[in-house]
Amino acid sequence: MIENRRKKSLIALTMVTPFVVTFSVFFLYPMLDMIRISFTDAPLVGAGHWVGFDNYLKLFGDRLFTLSLKNNAYFVALTVIPTTVIALLIALAINRLSGFRQTFVMSLFFMPYVLPVSVVTELWAWMLDLQFGVLQPVIALFTGKPVAVFKNPYWVMPMVAVVTIWWTNGFNVLLFIAGLRNIPSELYEAASLDGATTWQKFSRVTWPLLWPVTALVLTLQLILQLKIFDQIYLLSGGGPFNSSYVLLLKVYREAFQSNNGGYASAVATVLFLLIVVISVLQFQLVRIRRAS
Repeated sequence: MIENRRKKSLIALTMVTPFVVTFSVFFLYPMLDMIRISFTDAPLVGAGHWVGFDNYLKLFGDRLFTLSLKNNAYFVALTVIPTTVIALLIALAINRLSGFRQTFVMSLFFMPYVLPVSVVTELWAWMLDLQFGVLQPVIALFTGKPVAVFKNPYWVMPMVAVVTIWWTNGFNVLLFIAGLRNIPSELYEAASLDGATTWQKFSRVTWPLLWPVTALVLTLQLILQLKIFDQIYLLSGGGPFNSSYVLLLKVYREAFQSNNGGYASAVATVLFLLIVVISVLQFQLVRIRRAS
């Protein structure tokens, strides 16, 4: 009995060790070192002197840091709930199809997700170009004239949000479809026998059973959109007038352009703690919702 336990423990340890080592080397150590550097005045490369909480106190008086926080919150509001609702509606529509049609339509929505961000931003920059963009006539219908959307402070964040939703929503659609397929068809048959309408089937059967997947999508999207950088950097560079300036762009400029490694680490640490706190709060809300 004891030998079997030791053998099982050894097998479990052998299987877990590669993950623990990889996690420690590529995530845990860099994270702890980032926190350490945030308490110094270190440049991008090289050691610095210990300055305590000076970098964090400096954040309170940094207008660009406050602005980047607001822009991050604005972008989260523009993307997290809208992309979840859109993905759910698309998944419900695809789930009504069958066979080759379902596979084909599903692949169409997932296809943008496999594209690299450089291709996605170049594609949308071309479609929204002020002079020859194929989407400018659509914008002109609402504004009366073409608009340089990525150079307009009122248009830039909503348009980056549109690009992000178009690019990433295919993965969310797949998650919802997987959740829909796990709902037993017998429940819908029983609801039909009881005379339930389509809305009643959705509100009483589909939505409660799909809530864990919905919560997962909301959590993943919240984390991803708080870490927005690539689309902003490639489409607007944080402009115009810092209207799309976000936290990771602040980290990038402080570290790689201003050579302030310690201050950049402080900004990154604040973003990391922000993501952890919001994720934990959302997880607790999910547990409360499931318990009720």
